[in-house]
Formats: sequence, structure tokens, C-alpha cells
Amino acid sequence: MKKENRKSIREISPIDVYKLLPRTNCAECGEPNCMAFATKVVNGEEVIESCPPLLESKYEKDLKMLRELLAPPVRAVSIGNGDRRIVVGGKHVLYRHEFTYQNPPPIAIDIPDDMEDELIAARVKKVRDFSYSYIGRTLTLDALAIRSVTQNPDRFMEVISLVTGLCDLPLILCSFNPEIIRAGLSVCSDKKPLIFAITKDNWREMGELVQDHGCPVVVSAPGDLNLLRTLVKTLLEWGIEDMVLDPGTYHSEQIGHTIHQFTAIRKAAVKNFDSLSGYPLLGTPISVWNGQELSDDINRWQEAYLASMLITRYADLLVMHSLEGWALLPQLIWRFGIYTDPRRPVSVDAGVRTFGDPDKNSPVLVTSNYALTFFTVESDIKAAKIDCYLIVIDTGGLSVEAAVAGRYLTASIIADSLKEWKADTLVNHRFLVIPGLAARLSGETEEETGWRVVVGPRDSSGIGQMIRERWPPVDE
Repeated sequence: MKKENRKSIREISPIDVYKLLPRTNCAECGEPNCMAFATKVVNGEEVIESCPPLLESKYEKDLKMLRELLAPPVRAVSIGNGDRRIVVGGKHVLYRHEFTYQNPPPIAIDIPDDMEDELIAARVKKVRDFSYSYIGRTLTLDALAIRSVTQNPDRFMEVISLVTGLCDLPLILCSFNPEIIRAGLSVCSDKKPLIFAITKDNWREMGELVQDHGCPVVVSAPGDLNLLRTLVKTLLEWGIEDMVLDPGTYHSEQIGHTIHQFTAIRKAAVKNFDSLSGYPLLGTPISVWNGQELSDDINRWQEAYLASMLITRYADLLVMHSLEGWALLPQLIWRFGIYTDPRRPVSVDAGVRTFGDPDKNSPVLVTSNYALTFFTVESDIKAAKIDCYLIVIDTGGLSVEAAVAGRYLTASIIADSLKEWKADTLVNHRFLVIPGLAARLSGETEEETGWRVVVGPRDSSGIGQMIRERWPPVDE
């Protein structure tokens, strides 16, 4: 593989970007000057399209050069349209500590066309309505993969029409038969579905369909990376660019082989800038259902742990079958964790939160602004049905224990927060409940604030019992 002469995102400096900006310091992007904007672009916090002057025709050449400079080694491919459009790929690095991973891998659930319409409708509704709130974020499923099991073009069209009438989720059309795909596209090509798949046996007919309809396509060569690269090269020469690679997803004793192939492709793209490997990767944990006859629960378990491994090792899109919460929620939460910015802890805004209907005698509690801490405390307060005020302190997104250890939560910071949020106007008393993990700050906090400190439980699940038993405190 020939290594291209280009830079990785870590080698690009803000100066490289700044030189190609209009350099007017107009602040239309929201930053004070062009250098600040360039720094955020290099850090992945801004996109170059956020600079309005750069979009003017006189800067067309500079914009093109910037896009080439900042283009990720793994191409970003768009599937679907409208508000539910998904983007896969767009990766710059192998490891998330090097640079934030972009575009979390969407999870698509399959819809086989041999199911009865009522069951299809129920399955689509489950996918459409699947939602879980996790530390202030709503986790959902992302797409539907319609599989031609009957090999009947008319039935495939019927199912697609049924599904698109029930939801606006992006679609993956699954068949190796060009005539089946042609029939499917006749009723949904305007939705820009992902076509699965081009192979060595159908590349000419399927390639013509892709060209005619302008849809993204999966290039599939399970277990043969050389063949996969050959197909990609051929399609590129045809002018087809929006491709997703399927190197094959093997399960059971062959999981190691699957991870090895995904890793090899991603390393070739990111380390060697191999253009034929620089495309999003499709993982199909659904393949476990084609294995030996096992119980449904075992298949779900195998599918779940295979999916989590693929999310970790470079899959940019997953197709799954299971709809059980215990099989899907771990993937959604794991995906969320991996695709957060490692340089920025997930946090909430500092300030005062009001729970229930507090009055001048209600408790005042404090906590950190680390999202997981805040939403856990919020949930426990609501579960205990406590009327209170919660002062969320800016700890830089660190948990209580880490913030205390790192001096991001100190007695003086607590005192400043009480003043900033006018805690003395909220209640008539001067009792403050601090987290049990910040107990060592109690004496200093009393001196800094003039408030009496009540040390709360180490685990917020005990807040309800503490308030019931120890509120109001007895003033000594």
C-alpha cells in the first residue's frame, strides 16, 4: 500500500488553517478573531463552514484547500435525508485519546420482508419509539435495515412502502439481487437509502443502480481484504464515492478474525492514508442468528457482546436483530461513552435547580456539575419527593470526589457559588447540605460561608432518608 503525502489531524497547526481563512477578524463565526476560530477548527470544536465570509465565491479556492487539508482519512458518508439523516465514518484517528471520535456508529434494526404486516408495524414502532434518558441525553436507535428474505420484488416494495409510511428513519435495503434493489429503489430512492450490497458477482449491475440513483452503497467481500480493495478501486474509477465497507462479521470462535480485519482496514486508512481503505466500516452482529441452532437468549447475548466489541474496534455502522432492552442499552451507553470528547468531561450548567415546591425552610444542597453526578442526584431527589434547592457548582465537569482531590471543589469555591446564586435569598435558615464525599471540607466551608454544614450521605440514594430523619437540623 502506498502511503499518501498528507498530514494527520494531529500534525495540522492552527497556523495551517489560519493562512487559508479570510483573516478579517469579523467575529461572524462567534469567535473574537480568525486565529481563535482556526484553533477551534483544528481541535474539532468548529467546522470551517461556520465562517460566513469563507463561503463567498472569492474564497472558493481557499475553501477547497481547507477541505482537502482537514479531510479525515476515513470518508464521511451520509445516509438518508432530512432531520433523521445519519452520517457514518469521518474518523481521524485510531484511538480516542488522540482526538475525539466523530459520528457515533448508528444502530440499524432489521425488518425481514417475510414477516406479516402487523408484526412489521409493531417492530417498526418499537424501533421508532425506543428511547432512554442517560445523564441528560436521549439515546435512540437510528435506522432500519429491510431484508429481502422472500426474494420477491413486489413484496420488498410493499414492505418498504409500509415502513416509510410509519416512520422517517433512514433505510438500508438488503439484497444481493439487483432486481430486488431496483424494485425497492422505485419506491424510496428519494430517501437516499444505503444499498447492501455490491459484491464480486453483481458489481456491474449494482454499480449502475448506484450511479443512476446516487445512493450510498455497501461494498462486501467477507474475509477477503484484497478483493474488497479491488472492488473499491473499480467503483472509484466509475465515479462512485459514497461507499461503506463490509469485510465480514464473524462470530463465536472467529471473533478474533473479525476484530483483526476491522483493525487492519482502519490502520491502513489512518496510519498509511490508504485511500482504498478510507471508508466507513459496516458491522453486522445480526450474523450470529445465522449460526448453529441455539436459544434466542444465547443469540441475543452473543449479538450484544459482538456489537460492543465492534463499537470499540472501528465499526461505523451496525445492523442488529435483537430489540430487547438488555441487549441494546449497553451498546447505546457504551457508544455514548466512547464518542464523548475525552478532553471535556460531560457536564451540566452551574446554577440553582429547584425540586418540588420548596419554601424558606427547605433544604439547600450542593453538588458538582459532572453530568453523571448531577443526574444521579436529581433522580434520587425526585424519587424521594424532596422539596429543596440544589446548587450545582462548576467543578470543571469533575465528580465530587475528583473535584475535592483536585481542588476544583473547595470551601472558597462553595462560598463563591452561594454568593453568585444568592442562596441567602432562597431560605431563612443557614444550613447547607454537602455531599458525603466532600465531608473533609465541612469545617472550612463553615468558616468561609458562615453557614452550618450538614454532611450528607456518600451515596445520593440516601438523601431521602437523611432529610426525613435529620431535617430541620438542631442548631447548637
